[in-house]
Amino acid sequence: MSTTREQPIFSTRAHVFQIDPATKRNWIPASKHALTVSYFYDATRNVYRIISVGGTKAIINSTITPNMTFTKTSQKFGQWADSRANTVYGLGFASEQHLSQFAEKFQEVKEAARLAREKSQDKTELTNPALNITSHQVLPSPIISSNGPGEDKLFRSQSADVEITTEKERLKKMLSEGSVSEVQWEAEFFSLQDNNNKLVAALHEANANVDQWKKQLTAYQEETESLRQRVAELESQGAHDSSSENSKEELNQTLEELELLIKAKDEEIQMLKSQKCGRWETEGEREETLQKLQARNAELERRLHLAEQTLAETLAEREKIQNEVTKVAEIMDVKIFELSEIRQGLAKLVESN
Repeated sequence: MSTTREQPIFSTRAHVFQIDPATKRNWIPASKHALTVSYFYDATRNVYRIISVGGTKAIINSTITPNMTFTKTSQKFGQWADSRANTVYGLGFASEQHLSQFAEKFQEVKEAARLAREKSQDKTELTNPALNITSHQVLPSPIISSNGPGEDKLFRSQSADVEITTEKERLKKMLSEGSVSEVQWEAEFFSLQDNNNKLVAALHEANANVDQWKKQLTAYQEETESLRQRVAELESQGAHDSSSENSKEELNQTLEELELLIKAKDEEIQMLKSQKCGRWETEGEREETLQKLQARNAELERRLHLAEQTLAETLAEREKIQNEVTKVAEIMDVKIFELSEIRQGLAKLVESN
């Protein structure tokens, strides 16, 4: 597989475009989102390539040659022509800095490709002495005689040329098939690598969410426990309210008795007023009795007012406690519902993992 001998030397992300083959003017986007665009170096063949993979398809597979040129057409867009692929590639970057970095790396790789080609040509000239013949030198032509052996040599020479041509065609076909298979394997490799990175990122995010949910669950449990304690306190106060209810009934009875007593005293006063003064020995005794009755009535009224005030306070305190119990019960219902949702989310997450 080619990825064992090819290594990425530079990578960036950009939106990939190709020139419209029909108009040669408009750009056609190669993908909906930005893709990873990388420079690769093949140490075995000593070549540099620009590769970008979208899904399982190789969007860019461009071998860099010394005669290629990368042109900046705007602050964030650049392009280059690939005669082998018979197309023009365009890249849209997120910033001008990314474009400059890609352009500098293109120039660097282009220079490296030129040096590699010159080195390869020098090596070819050293290993093939026949290539060192100058333009004014002429190779001697083979002597062909008209007798039998000469004709046999000519026939063997022509047969060898045909065999060499056939072998070259076969090698070219094998190389082209190998290149197609190589691109397919590279596309599959990059697709698997991209999917693996996405799965790792999703796993990290899920773990972070699980930790956060556990913290929320612990906080909800603590809050629920405190609410339960509060409910227990309010229930104990409610039990105390039952005794307050009994005292309330006693107060009501006392009020009724006081009212009856006041009414009876009023009747007694009226009756005494209607009676003749002859029943009293002196006017002073009558006044004294009236004052005592009035004082007794004032005391009864004071006790009645105090009993009514105590009853009102008891009723207000009871209503306040009932409101608090209702509020705490509503909060507990909400917390229990949120707790059940968190548990369901954790269960789904465990099943998906």
